[in-house]
This record gives sequence, structure tokens and C-alpha cells, in this order.
Amino acid sequence: MDLNPGSVSVAVDRLYKKGLVSRVESENDRRVRTVSITEKGRRVFVPIFRQHAALIKRAFQDVSPEELSQMEEVLKRIGRRAEELGEQEGHR
Repeated sequence: MDLNPGSVSVAVDRLYKKGLVSRVESENDRRVRTVSITEKGRRVFVPIFRQHAALIKRAFQDVSPEELSQMEEVLKRIGRRAEELGEQEGHR
């Protein structure tokens, strides 16, 4: 998603302060934290996700199963190629 660690930390901090996620520090590596959604977070995000899923379903209602399959294959190819390019960039 090309987000810098600082941006992710700020977003997680905001969610944590609102009680929507919990954080657990790794015992083995101080740089690692496990972030999990809390019950309060579920109550907030599940309805939003359901609304979003319904909107996406409506947006794709006129697309045939064959077209969806073709699109899925093309997006997979693009994703694999993007991953390869990212790995190449990372090795410079």
C-alpha cells in the first residue's frame, strides 16, 4: 500500500485511543506490535464494511461471471508484475 511506518503508527495510535484496536508488544522484537480489532472496533467497522460490500456488489451487478473471471485474471497478472517490480526496486 506504499504507506510509510510513521503514517501507519499515527493511524493505529488514533484507533487505539478510541478503543477500536488493541496493541501487544512482541517479547522478542521491540519493533514488532500485533494490532487486533477490539469488540468496540467490530461494532463500529462491521456495519461500515457491510455497507461497503453492498455498494461494491451493486457496482458490479451488470458484470457477467465471465467478465469477472477475466478481470480477476488480469488483476492477478498486474499484481504479480507489480510485486516483481517492487522486489527489483528493493534490491538496488
